[in-house]
Amino acid sequence: MTVRNSERGDDGGAADRQVGRRPRLLKAAGLALAGVLALGVGTAGWAYWHLNDNIKSVDIDSALGDDRPPATVPSPSPSSTASPLPSGALNILVLGSDSRSGEENAELGGGDSGGARSDTAMVVHLDEGRSEATVVSIPRDTLVTRPSCPLPSGGSTSVAYNTMFNSAYSVGGPVCAVKTVESLTGIRMDHYVEIDFSGFSKLVDALGGVTVTTDEDIDDEDSHLKLEAGTHHLDGEQALALARTRHGVGDGSDLGRIGLQQTLVKALLDQVSSTNLLTSPARLYQVADAVTGGLTTDTGLDSLGGLMSLGQSLRGLTSADVTTVMMPVVPAPSDRNRVVADEPEASELWASLR
Repeated sequence: MTVRNSERGDDGGAADRQVGRRPRLLKAAGLALAGVLALGVGTAGWAYWHLNDNIKSVDIDSALGDDRPPATVPSPSPSSTASPLPSGALNILVLGSDSRSGEENAELGGGDSGGARSDTAMVVHLDEGRSEATVVSIPRDTLVTRPSCPLPSGGSTSVAYNTMFNSAYSVGGPVCAVKTVESLTGIRMDHYVEIDFSGFSKLVDALGGVTVTTDEDIDDEDSHLKLEAGTHHLDGEQALALARTRHGVGDGSDLGRIGLQQTLVKALLDQVSSTNLLTSPARLYQVADAVTGGLTTDTGLDSLGGLMSLGQSLRGLTSADVTTVMMPVVPAPSDRNRVVADEPEASELWASLR
């Protein structure tokens, strides 16, 4: 009996030790899991803050006031949806520029902040429902009447007649670019988006490159791009060079470059559609970092939430749903190296987008 009692005591002690060890192990595992979750939440929080902080913005609405075309009236939201995505018609001025100084932009051919230029200007019109879009390119060599624009330092620029379209950005930045486009088109720009050289190049690389087909050989000493006619998969630097190429195609004018840029826009849409970013958080972050890092917007889009809402409203849009055109132009009578709007065709085009 004594022996049995002693054995029972030994077994009970081992069991007690196991029971005592189990809560400690569970506690340790719980603390470890909590640490991992806290690290994940902290990393996600830092990533959101970083991406949000990347975005630069300009308060265009306050700068221009009420002296503008009427704003687009948003479509009524379905009452059955608590937080519906925006679906109304929208007009966005998209500029490609070298406005941000820095080593990366300089290496890609960008200028300093004092010599900012807008090499690409597109008015993107999203139809009601966001299922179709029209992208209208405005040649930078178009002669226009540049209206008086407010300056950040106070005062305003003078009205300029028969001046190049891209001078608006040079003298008055995004605010003057928007006001000049609204004066030219009679259309309110609901939003403004500008991406610099480095941001564009990084975006293409983050997407894994972009595939384009050219109809003719390209050999441009200025953009340093050489391509034989055919289909090519380009990295970010090559895609940027293609967007900037003008002397290696056609008659060497800005009109030939616009054709390449429009091809590139559709190719990028196809690349985005074929890349399932949701299955790769690392790739998704890389793309988001590239986009926000090279971006300047109006204050209506200067948050990650605002950009995500816009992007989600366009998720069904493919290159087949996008029409790319150029504002109708003819050689300027005063300078054959410049162009002017071809009327009444140009006005009819803008009227169709109101």
